[in-house]
Amino acid sequence: MCQVTIVGCDLHDRNLLLSLAVGKNEPQEKPFRNDAEGRSAMIEFLWKFAERHGSGRIVLVYEASGQGYGLYDLLTDHGIECYVVSPAHLAKSAKRKKNKTDAKDARHLFEAARAHVLAGNELPVVWTPPAALRNDRELVRARLETAEAGTAVKLRILSLLKRQGCTLPPHRGWTKGFLSWLREGAALPEVVRPVLASLVARLEVLRQQQAQLDRELRKLAQTSRYRAPCAALRQLPGVGLVTALVFLTEMGDLTRFPNRRTVAAYLGLAPAAHESGEITDRKGHITRQGPSRLRKVLCQAAWAAVRCDPQAREAWTRIRGDRPQRGKKAIVAIMRRLGIRLWHAALAAGVSSDLVARPKPPPRQAPPATSPGGQAA
Repeated sequence: MCQVTIVGCDLHDRNLLLSLAVGKNEPQEKPFRNDAEGRSAMIEFLWKFAERHGSGRIVLVYEASGQGYGLYDLLTDHGIECYVVSPAHLAKSAKRKKNKTDAKDARHLFEAARAHVLAGNELPVVWTPPAALRNDRELVRARLETAEAGTAVKLRILSLLKRQGCTLPPHRGWTKGFLSWLREGAALPEVVRPVLASLVARLEVLRQQQAQLDRELRKLAQTSRYRAPCAALRQLPGVGLVTALVFLTEMGDLTRFPNRRTVAAYLGLAPAAHESGEITDRKGHITRQGPSRLRKVLCQAAWAAVRCDPQAREAWTRIRGDRPQRGKKAIVAIMRRLGIRLWHAALAAGVSSDLVARPKPPPRQAPPATSPGGQAA
């Protein structure tokens, strides 16, 4: 059986700490700087370590973080089998949560990797999106963040007016007339008017940025990887350009979901289970796992569908019944149904190869270790 070099990597902005060993041996620690030179030195060290111990396979595990997937790409290109795991799904005791160091984190990842390699235990691996999809996500997420920032500024303006006891003009919504009234000072005291002017100027900048990002989103929707699925999704009631692109970029490779239940689980719209012993049917609230931004746009699209689609309105009314307190449960059910319908529609339109994770190259094989006489060990 081929020896395997097992590595747990604790990744930080400035440094990397490895805990590594071959097979069942006691692990050792090795630090590196987290820059281009340090990563190159780490890869060279790993292959020399594997060659010295007669190992033909290197398995490295690190936690997903704000560092992104650059290290994964680099290691995979150099023939190292790399896994990015979810820190929220790694088993952690209450004691370990209160006694945390870099060395212990690296050792914990090493033990999880060794259990996977030697015993076949499952690793909580996150799906690694291709580079093109990561870049698309940056644009779509920037559009969502800009809209959220604009909403926050609007709420600050309304709160300021409420604190000052201002009576709002009979304009509905954030119309040009209402904005003109705000620019004129809204009958505020002289010392407060600069505050309002600053908020209005900030809102106008955010609206300009949002308009620019919307133009870029329309360009993105016309690219080959999004044209067909985006057009198909926008045929569904309540779904617009932003909702369609958020769904496609956050879901990524739609073929990785075997059925609608896994789609609902990824969206965080599946109920939690609290079943043990004699209790076999106890469900809780939805898990809220997966991307929260996707649930947010699904909620907005679901309410729009309830307003404009008779079928969605009928389903919402039936689930809600005559109990107003069930309104939230009803809209969650509409969100789940809409998410599954989006998945089916996008699959039928075809999934671009640019949204599918690239296959891993075959692992590089280290030469067998040699004895001092030059013979293979």
